[in-house]
Amino acid sequence: MTLAMVRRKTERIREFSAIPFLLIAGVSLLGAFFRPAPQTTTGGPVSTGDVAWMLTATALVLLMTPGLSFFYGGMVRTKNVVSTMLQSFVAMAVITILWIVVGFSLAFGDSIHGLIGNPATYFMFTRVGIATHPVLAPTIPLMLFALFQLKFAIITPALISGSFAERVRFTSYLLFMCLFSLCIYAPLAHWTWHPDGFLHKMGVLDFAGGTVVHMSAGFAALAGAMQLGRRKSHEASETHTPANIPFVILGTGMLWFGWFGFNAGSALSASGLAVMAFATTNTASASAALAWIFFDGMRGEKPSALGACVGAVVGLVAITPAAGYVSIGQSIFIGACASVVSNVLVHWKTKSTLDDTLDVFPCHGVGGMVGMLLTGVFAKDVGLMSGSARTFLIHCGALVFVAVFAFVGSYFLYKLTNLIIPLRVSDEQEEIGLDLSQHGEVMQESAAPSAFPRVLAKSA
Repeated sequence: MTLAMVRRKTERIREFSAIPFLLIAGVSLLGAFFRPAPQTTTGGPVSTGDVAWMLTATALVLLMTPGLSFFYGGMVRTKNVVSTMLQSFVAMAVITILWIVVGFSLAFGDSIHGLIGNPATYFMFTRVGIATHPVLAPTIPLMLFALFQLKFAIITPALISGSFAERVRFTSYLLFMCLFSLCIYAPLAHWTWHPDGFLHKMGVLDFAGGTVVHMSAGFAALAGAMQLGRRKSHEASETHTPANIPFVILGTGMLWFGWFGFNAGSALSASGLAVMAFATTNTASASAALAWIFFDGMRGEKPSALGACVGAVVGLVAITPAAGYVSIGQSIFIGACASVVSNVLVHWKTKSTLDDTLDVFPCHGVGGMVGMLLTGVFAKDVGLMSGSARTFLIHCGALVFVAVFAFVGSYFLYKLTNLIIPLRVSDEQEEIGLDLSQHGEVMQESAAPSAFPRVLAKSA
């Protein structure tokens, strides 16, 4: 049976309905006829230097999502490369529309008791203009601030996809992505980054998203791995062979490069604070990459490209909440410490029945937690090392609260999604691979396993 015949057979399974198209058509019509109100709240004059840097940082952060697609795509098996990369890439489209319609308003709209933004404040980007904002964006256009924050909202659900790679239904993932962004990400962003958010008022420090992005994604990933269950290959203890290590290296380079916008851009200005965040970001990633491969070497393993890449990303995750609050020397410690902790947990995970395909929880979730705690230890003037225990204790409490909220909330959203559209593909589709069964595409013609015709004939 030829590959073309295989594709024709997989087309029998129709997973799309008219609803998604009707939704985007409705939003398109709303956009055509909606007349947004002008921005009424303005701050000081626009700083052209800050605008230039923040435009650059915004583009850098967006680059991280294609970087993540290469990073994840290279680590899965060949028959799932396209689907895994698309799961990251499609977030740029889905979350962009969702953010403009209501996401930005929920995260940064007028605060309702410090819990959530008023959805009407910036609905369809109404009152989001090119003037500054006295609180959110004092030296750059509010629209630029909204677009910068959009890139964080994009990559967060994309991070989660690595935990259930090789077995999730594409349409279910799209639905979950929307629910997660509205119900988990937006509230966390409001609590932590909005001036009236209750975690912000308590004194929680999260410079660029260790809590909002990485902890939320990590615990949602843990819930997803538990909810979808183990892959058949994982149950059979089959060796997992990454499809393309050079893809992983390329993705890591793009992530490292883009992370300078992620962290240094969170200063929201072209300033010394941005420079310090830039420096600590680079240093933490470097120390984490080395710590990972040297720790592996201490256990008798060879220094691997995959290990160096994963270690570098863990260092970037861990320094994210602390980037603007710690010294360069402290960033070395943060990167190395998070790398060793995540390495140990990845090793333990391989001996368990948890099938977190690409180790999202031990790397992003745990890396975010280590970074959050060490921010409370090292933060300049307010950390434990400065003689104040308050910030550290607040971070300990916030860590538990955010972990419970992200895990329980995500678990419920997976259940809800599964009631609407089954989360997991069939056994036959899983064995065929998601590239063909979900998208009718493969990375290359020779990548189609010989088992495809046999499995499809059996299922037919």
